[in-house]
Amino acid sequence: MTRVFSGVKPTGHLTLGNYLGAMRRWAAVDQHEADALFCVVDLHALTVDHDPARVRRLSRQAATLLLASGLDPELCTVFVQSHVDEHARLSYVLECVATDGEMRRMIQYKEKAAREQRRGGSVRLSLLTYPVLMAADILAYGAGAVPVGDDQRQHVELARDLAVRFNQRYGHTFVVPRATRPEVAARVMNLQDPASKMGKSDDVGPGIVYLLDEPDVVRKKVMRAVTDSGREVVYDREGRPGLANLLEILAACTGGEPERLSGAYASYGALKKDTAEAVVEVLRPVQERHRELSADPGYVDGVLRDGAERARGMARPTVDAAYRAIGLLPAVEEAEEVAAAGVVLRV
Repeated sequence: MTRVFSGVKPTGHLTLGNYLGAMRRWAAVDQHEADALFCVVDLHALTVDHDPARVRRLSRQAATLLLASGLDPELCTVFVQSHVDEHARLSYVLECVATDGEMRRMIQYKEKAAREQRRGGSVRLSLLTYPVLMAADILAYGAGAVPVGDDQRQHVELARDLAVRFNQRYGHTFVVPRATRPEVAARVMNLQDPASKMGKSDDVGPGIVYLLDEPDVVRKKVMRAVTDSGREVVYDREGRPGLANLLEILAACTGGEPERLSGAYASYGALKKDTAEAVVEVLRPVQERHRELSADPGYVDGVLRDGAERARGMARPTVDAAYRAIGLLPAVEEAEEVAAAGVVLRV
């Protein structure tokens, strides 16, 4: 089976965009068709100013929502990144293969660094190097496929480059991954700014539907969504982005097609009402399951503990091999284990 790795960053509450664009497919398809690992990448949340207690709280909430969305620990591996030391171990080794120029060309670093510079500040070093940690996340598990949106493809390309470079210099160690675009996924845009993706936010935004929003809150946000000039309900992503966003959300929730759905509405109000109810119904089972899991924290702890142990078992052989290949002296215990297995280490 193809091995797949995906993760969510606990920098904000998970949104309808996270669910329709990724999490729903992970549960419905990926965990059944691949050897899949799903991770709360909490180390990545430390690259910006943060409240430690909030990161812990959001990490647990994200893990619980992954399970509530349908991920089954009997079918896939669900864990927290910082619980598996191999991520940080491999990240440093890959930093010794990456170049300064590669890091500074990363779009997110360039944009955030420029924004902070205009404010008279600077960014953390970890923001520059975190794409290498992301590469380590992928390469440690020999993931062949990494389902990502367009905004993350550059990071997967970096992982590919580092894997190829390491293999050429130090011997074949890593599977070279490829970025895959999910066949069925929704790109959900901000309800108040349809030119921007509905991403996680530190603030409660009226254009962002969070997975744990109460039904009345969801309805209010959808009913207040920005639409476009004109009265006719048509699907036109470029010319009518606000309307197109509502149609795409409705289509993703109901299994329809935006173009066909547009012909069923004579007014924006009717479309908004149906979209709001569709979103409420899609989120209902997730929220119910989240409440059940939140009432049983011991179960979630057990899933994360078992997931970390399983992930560690997958990652350690590859990371240990990378350490040996790049020239690091094996620990005494490791050397004894290797010798007992009848393997000769090259010095």
